[in-house]
Amino acid sequence: MTAVLESGRTRPARLGGTELLEQLLDAGSFRSWDSAPQLPSVSDAYLSDLERARERSGADEAVLSGEGLIDGHPVAVIASEFSFLGGSIGRATADRIVAAIEEAGRRRLPLIAAPASGGTRMQEGTLAFLQMVRITEALTAYKALRLPYLAYLRHPTTGGVFASWGSLGHLTVAEPGALVGFLGPKVYAGLRGEEFPAGVQSAEHLFSHGTVDAVLDAAGFRNLAAGVLGILAGSRSLPDAGMPDAGAPLPGERSGTVWDSVLRTRKPGRPGLAELLDAGFGRTVRLSGTGRGELSASTAVVLAELRVTGGTRPVVVVGQDRAAQRAGSVLNAAGLAQARRGMRLAEELGLPLVTVVDTPGAELSVRAEESAIAGGIADCIGTLLRLTVPSVAILMGEGTGGGALALAAARRTVAAEHAWLAPLPPEGASLIVHGDTMHAAELAEQQRIGARELYRDGAVHEIVPEEMPGDGDGFCGRLAVAAARQIAVQEAGAQ
Repeated sequence: MTAVLESGRTRPARLGGTELLEQLLDAGSFRSWDSAPQLPSVSDAYLSDLERARERSGADEAVLSGEGLIDGHPVAVIASEFSFLGGSIGRATADRIVAAIEEAGRRRLPLIAAPASGGTRMQEGTLAFLQMVRITEALTAYKALRLPYLAYLRHPTTGGVFASWGSLGHLTVAEPGALVGFLGPKVYAGLRGEEFPAGVQSAEHLFSHGTVDAVLDAAGFRNLAAGVLGILAGSRSLPDAGMPDAGAPLPGERSGTVWDSVLRTRKPGRPGLAELLDAGFGRTVRLSGTGRGELSASTAVVLAELRVTGGTRPVVVVGQDRAAQRAGSVLNAAGLAQARRGMRLAEELGLPLVTVVDTPGAELSVRAEESAIAGGIADCIGTLLRLTVPSVAILMGEGTGGGALALAAARRTVAAEHAWLAPLPPEGASLIVHGDTMHAAELAEQQRIGARELYRDGAVHEIVPEEMPGDGDGFCGRLAVAAARQIAVQEAGAQ
């Protein structure tokens, strides 16, 4: 059974908490953690409301919690039961949620929450409202254990629930057609005397604005969660780097000048982020946007399996997408904010971070100035420098200006043979020094922007040759191997 939305789309019939868990978890794997709810003294009218809610829903509270398996991976789960007073959060509801979060932390289980709620339980007033702070506090402590938290926003998720535990996931997915928003449209219409614009609070609209990572039905979310859990289940340690701290030797003599390398990196057919992920990584899960209403195709945040000897290693990749930038998606403030999200994700999950530098430069426009793009670059550099997890920057091709520097401040750096890093494109440097662009090739040499020069000057730790006979995956595969090697160097203490 489906409901028809104003746009003509259909919304799947609302699943109860038990039904959702049956679809999400491996058959027969769910084990409840719930005990009978305890309530303080309440009015007779509210007691009657609770009794009717129990009869209608078959549940004893507005959430269910417990543990189960997803594709064989143990998880803790919290699922709203909307048929119990609209999934509203009272003090007993919050007790159950907090207890489940704390138990997940004690057992070191990944946590999946699936809210469907109108928010605070009005019958309990401000004390119920304050439970959102308590739930957020519990989640913050849970995430400090470097455990993953996945949120699945069901129809509807509004109010304080969306403004607390519904918006704190490392990865957030919404149900197709779900109403997701801060203020319920009925409340808006009643208070303002006009209808809230249609479609703004839909899952699909929020996805298009970078607030949620995907819009999937329960089966799709299960598959995505299984992929995330599978990636995270990979080995957390790397084999011995087998490489001295000084780095790898330079490949053979350069074919051509630094300027030749610059031109080579600008060719349309040059491999980029997508080819690197295909050649050097296994399963990947791409996040979308910042989770805070910003989205840019210029930068990708990817949870990925880095292929290593004997298996895989979970890492976070934050990469500048060459293909997207060439297609017109400039590296803007939103792209930099996405990059910072990826950096925080690596830190919060305790995973190595791999950044990929490949950009003709950050956006130059009035919009960029008004969105404080310079501050966004500075924030990226600062975030990178504060990381406690291993970090490796891959200089893959073009590396122009502050946009490149935003991802280049990792602890170790590997570079493709023809990659380069410069404060401006050589043509821009020529304009400043000579007043024309005719000296670009000369400035490229003088500024020592090429990978070999950067290696000799100590700014690069390893250079990866781009052309070798019998390549297989070519230099993209070798770049991934070099990144794994530099992560291992850091974990061995040779930073």
